[in-house]
Formats: sequence, C-alpha cells, structure tokens
Amino acid sequence: MPETLSNPRPWRDSLRRECALLWARPFDLAMLSWVPLLLGLMVIWSFAAGLPTRLPIGVLDGDHSALSRQLQRMLDGAPGLRISAQFSDEQAMQRALRAGEVYAALVIPPDLARSIKHGQAGQLALLHNAQFSSHSGLIQKDVRTVVATLSAGIELTAREKRGQSPLAAKEAFEPLRSSLGALYNGALNYQQFLATALIPALLHLLAMVAGGWTVGRELRDATAPAWLAASGGQALPALLAKLAPAWLLLNLVNFAFWLILGRLGLVPEGTLTTLLLLHGLMIALYLALGAAIALAGRSLRLVLSAAGFITAPAFAFSGLAFPLMAMPEGARMWAQALPFTWVLQGQIGLLQAGLSPAGLQATLGGLALASLALLMAACFMLPRLALRPSSWGRR
Repeated sequence: MPETLSNPRPWRDSLRRECALLWARPFDLAMLSWVPLLLGLMVIWSFAAGLPTRLPIGVLDGDHSALSRQLQRMLDGAPGLRISAQFSDEQAMQRALRAGEVYAALVIPPDLARSIKHGQAGQLALLHNAQFSSHSGLIQKDVRTVVATLSAGIELTAREKRGQSPLAAKEAFEPLRSSLGALYNGALNYQQFLATALIPALLHLLAMVAGGWTVGRELRDATAPAWLAASGGQALPALLAKLAPAWLLLNLVNFAFWLILGRLGLVPEGTLTTLLLLHGLMIALYLALGAAIALAGRSLRLVLSAAGFITAPAFAFSGLAFPLMAMPEGARMWAQALPFTWVLQGQIGLLQAGLSPAGLQATLGGLALASLALLMAACFMLPRLALRPSSWGRR
C-alpha cells in the first residue's frame, strides 16, 4: 500500500483511461453532467412559488343570502383560495371534484342566515379530495380560518347588541387562547423544505447507478483485465480512478445547485461548506456501494436492480413525507439503515433547524467510515474477479 500511494503512475494512467472512456460515451457523460443539472433546475423552478396559492375550489350555495355572499367574498380573498366554480346541484359538484376541476367544494345549506339570526348554529360542509394531501391541507386551513373569522365577527356583533362593550365581548367570547409559533419554515416554503430535499435524492440515485454501471460494464464487456492493467495491477488506483470522474462531476452539479439556492436565501450563512461536505461523502458512499455490489454480484443487471431497490424509495423512508416514528418497526429499521435518511436529517438540521456544523460530526464520520469500508471490500474483490474469465460477460 505505501508503494501504491508513493508511485503516481498507476493513478495517472488509470485516470487517463477513465477520462477517455467517459469522453467516448456521451450518454454516460450526460447522465453525470447536464442531465442531473437540468433535472435539478426543473425541481427548483417547480417550487419557485414557495407556497401554493389561489387553489381552485367550488361553492354550492343553497342559501343565497347576504351572509353566504359575504362568506364567499372572504373565501375568494384568502391568499390560498380561488372560487372558480358555482354549482347549482350536487351532481355538478361531484363531477367537478372527480374531474379535478376543483380541489374542494364548500356546501352552504339552505336557511343558513335564518338559523344564525335565530341563535342556532349553522353547519357548513367542505368536501375535499384528500388524495392531494398538500392541496387538501392548505385548503382546509384557509377555509377553517375564514369560517372562524366570520363566525367570531357574528358572535361579537351579537354580544355588542346585547350591551357588552367590544373589549368585554372579545374577552368573553375567547377566554382561553393559544399561541402557535413555527420554529422552522414558518412560511411553509415548499422550495425550502421539499426542493432542497429532492436534490440529494436525485444525486444519491445517480451516484449508485454510476458506481454500479462503470464497474459492472467492465465485467460485462470483458475489459476488466485492461482496466486492472492500466493501474499496473493495483486495485486501489484502478477503483478510485474509475469512480473519481463521476464523483467530481456530480459534486460540481451539486455545487451549482446550492449556489443557486444560496442566491435565493435558502442556505444559512456559514453552512455551505458543511453541506457540500455532507453531500460529497454521500455521493462517495453510494458510488462505492454501487461498485461493491457490481463486483460481489458480477452482474450489471443485478447492480442496477439493487440501485433501484435501495435508492428509489429512499425518499419515502426518510421521514420527510411520512413521519419516521409512525412507521412500523421493520420499516423504521430499514429507513435507519439507509445512509440517505441520515444525510437528509443532517441537511434539514443545517438549513431549517439551526443545527451548527459541529453537530454533524457523527454523521460525517459515519459516512466516511462506510465509504472507506465499501472501497476496501471492492478493492479486495477486484483482482480476483478481473482476471477470472468466468466473471466476464454476465448481463
């Protein structure tokens, strides 16, 4: 090993060979450069609005009173809502909901205003499509706020008519109050918590595919002996030179993303270096994982299937979409075994929870040790397989 590190020729020759191969394969180069860059920019652009606004809803007004018209004006004035349809019957309302023309419909019952005037409670019904959880949650929140505001106004007016002062009426109407404060992402900015999470999800998938593809293709095409010979028969320079171009290109793409997100004010001051280090180690780990599985399975098809199985659902298991603590024990154990889960938790801590870079030392150390262990395992397998004809040509 000391001789390997001190002699630069195996490293130089191996790296020259890998760069020539990558340049001769435009598809491989694209998947490590402009394709992920384009996909990431599309993700950032998709969430540029930050918070969804003016979501279309419909109203079935059975009352046609001044009160129902006031309610509709307040709903249409809410930033997250837009009344795009007025329904004359329930059949039309159901058709619009099924067709996706509106995400929700508010049913105002007949004689609503009369019931309120006689001191009876009015009952509104909001029918929403819960398949769209984000849309549904935002609509429910805004409708609940509007209805509560209108209801409070009606009650305060009634109390004032009974002789209470405005201040006394307000205190009597709301004797117990709660103060809700969001510590992190208080604006519910989707670009801040979702777009920034999808970027490492994209990169870790491409990294594992790249690691498996570049190594598995050498075995499939029976070029593994030439690959090993370029490094003078030394496994470590051969393997590191094989993975280095992909690691460098994916990190450059990642750097471009975070420069853009920094310009948008989504990267706290002093965290960019730690964030790039976190993602650099993640990319290294998944490259090494792909290479190790390709060598262990001696099959390009196997490693690509494993990459899809491990990385494609990783975002769902990360705890961002569905709470990690609410998962069954088996699902939670699988989630905690995935490096991406810890990477995403560390990223969220840096970007949104005020975690200092020093708080990520354990995560960074774990990623580095795992990457090193996978590289050593791949280095152990490479000489045995590269010179064994029975390992060549397997799809």
